[in-house]
Amino acid sequence: MKKIFALALFMCFMAVSAHAAKYTLVYSAVTGKDNYNYKGMTALKSYVENASNGEIEVKLYVGGQLCSSGRECLELLQEGSIDIFQTNAGEPANFWPPLSVLDLPYKLPNDPVAECVFDNREFMSEMRQGFLKDALSNARLMVISNSGGWRNFANIRRPIKSPEDVKGLKIRTIPAELQQELVKLMGGSPTPVSWPEVYTSLGSGVAEGTKNGITDMVTMNFHDHLKFVTLDGHAYMAGLWWFSNKKFQSLPPELQKIVVQGFDILNQYIRAYPKYNDALGLEKMKEKGIEVYVPTPDQLKMFQDISKPLDEWYLKKGDTHQQWLDKYMAAIESCEQKLEEQYKMDMM
Repeated sequence: MKKIFALALFMCFMAVSAHAAKYTLVYSAVTGKDNYNYKGMTALKSYVENASNGEIEVKLYVGGQLCSSGRECLELLQEGSIDIFQTNAGEPANFWPPLSVLDLPYKLPNDPVAECVFDNREFMSEMRQGFLKDALSNARLMVISNSGGWRNFANIRRPIKSPEDVKGLKIRTIPAELQQELVKLMGGSPTPVSWPEVYTSLGSGVAEGTKNGITDMVTMNFHDHLKFVTLDGHAYMAGLWWFSNKKFQSLPPELQKIVVQGFDILNQYIRAYPKYNDALGLEKMKEKGIEVYVPTPDQLKMFQDISKPLDEWYLKKGDTHQQWLDKYMAAIESCEQKLEEQYKMDMM
């Protein structure tokens, strides 16, 4: 009788729980539970489920259970089969080319400026509406976090202290034209290699270098092969978080607000993660005997100058690109001025 009573109570609890969740949000990731995006999502899940008093349930699917590539996942989100997904800027730029403005090198100088730009609600709203209108009508941009720190040059051959030092090196890139053009401008040979194969490619010499964040290099054990790292920080590794627009519009305003707050909480965690782990990663690299080089201001300007033709490359890709480059640069300039004023007050 006790077992029957306990089972009855359990079944009642399950029925109440199932009834309480009026909305289910499905998150899909290609990476696993050890990835920082998953950990950020657990924070969002906890907040949203509790703040909604159980009206929203968030289900987390990782390891490619539902989709195995960025394009496939975005297409499933567009169809409404999943509700939440994270990408870099390159993948959604295939659907909406103006978005590749975020990958133009040497535009963002540091984390405070980058975070200020992507916290600019007006700039983000315009980008969100542009993507919904001209690309995927169900992919709602929620926040831009960080997906692994800053891209830096690393290789197995020689120190890179100027663009000239990249000449002749086979540098692994993602299959994005802008990334490949940057390597070409420096005289290197862009070598597209899939992420799981980068480690063996560096070991075999198929790729002689790569351009990734420190955290990702160490997580994937690239430092087993690498000899030199240059902290040029040529690109902020923006992490774009997408949400089903239909699902968002189906929520009542009070639950929409809770979802927005949940993404803000996720963003706080994910932005902090690479800052801490980059520091740990650099120590591990130095322990391995890897030479870590920080360019001087004059050397950094050489990198910036040689990459300037990419602005023209970007502008030739579409009629609205000038508009988006202007918006982006205006947001950066505004943030630089705002932060400079704050620093002056802090130093008084």
